Amino acid sequence: MELFSRSWTALRTAVAELQDEDFARPSGCTGWLVRDLVCHLIIDAQDVLITLVTPAGTEPTRDAVTYWDIVEAPAGDDPLDALTVRLAAAYEEPWLLKFHLDDVGSAAGRAAELADPTARVGTRDQVLTAGDYLSAYVLEWTLHHLDLIAHLPDAAEPPAEGLARSREMLEKIAGVAFPPSFSDEDALLIGTGRRAPGAAQKAELGELAARLPLVLG
Repeated sequence: MELFSRSWTALRTAVAELQDEDFARPSGCTGWLVRDLVCHLIIDAQDVLITLVTPAGTEPTRDAVTYWDIVEAPAGDDPLDALTVRLAAAYEEPWLLKFHLDDVGSAAGRAAELADPTARVGTRDQVLTAGDYLSAYVLEWTLHHLDLIAHLPDAAEPPAEGLARSREMLEKIAGVAFPPSFSDEDALLIGTGRRAPGAAQKAELGELAARLPLVLG
């Protein structure tokens, strides 16, 4: 849960440090500008708040790793993705996006700090402990932090421990380890299809290359 807080704080800080012109740059999420991604983070923060106050009375059905499913690559016609883009454009001014993320994001961060890690919560027709749910979101925050700075070379990177934990989770989801020569960032970007592997990296991946990208949902 501490890693959730560090990863989330680092991501929100990175957004707070963006220049206005950065919001119109592309992000690492295909088809989304930085402003669209920040809008998605606001929705994510709302989801965290909702989940942490949605108690479940049954035994957990998922943990931090099995929370994630490998799904088909998006076809570009998801109505929620389209809504996110329209909603982001409706903010008009970058400072409004920053303000809303700081407002809702800070509340989500406080709720996470106050949560009982053993409490059972419900989301997406699943039951997890609050600790596992927040641990699952370390992967979400880390990937989206990489998305945020994909075309911002001077922006701060995600915490190293978040990158390492996210790689570990992705490897468990895939059921196979990435080559040791891959940095944690390389493993995450190449593994999820955010970056194409070079010829040498593809050779190192071996049979795993045919299974990529790992699209998480």
